[in-house]
Amino acid sequence: MKRILYLLLSVFLFLQVFPVPRDNPPVTSEITTSEDVKHILKRSCYDCHSNETVWPFYSYVFPVSYLVTNHVQEGRDELNFSEFGSLAERKQKKKIYEIWEQVDEGEMPPKDYLLLHPSANLSEKDKEILKNWANAFSEDSE
Repeated sequence: MKRILYLLLSVFLFLQVFPVPRDNPPVTSEITTSEDVKHILKRSCYDCHSNETVWPFYSYVFPVSYLVTNHVQEGRDELNFSEFGSLAERKQKKKIYEIWEQVDEGEMPPKDYLLLHPSANLSEKDKEILKNWANAFSEDSE
């Protein structure tokens, strides 16, 4: 039994030698919005949906490093506030609607993220601000 534990510990330590790439590409075309909305987005969304990710200590430890970097990459692929301004206006409006839809349905921020980042939790006031923002943005298109 000790040999198996030593082997597992050795494998675990060996895997720490191969870091997962964690990068923050340059911000090229950040979202333009009010300070209230920007503050909420930065606090609750930017770690996964921007090029301004704050990489916590556990994102450097295998196997969590793989999970975190994969989650961030998927988040950036779906919506990246650091490149939002480069989207066509129609696409921006669609994304803003989808943001509110995800928040309203309780899907964003994800529950597992909130366990380690309780400050990202959206208050009712935050949700109201995002709802008004999304509604105002969709009314501009009419």
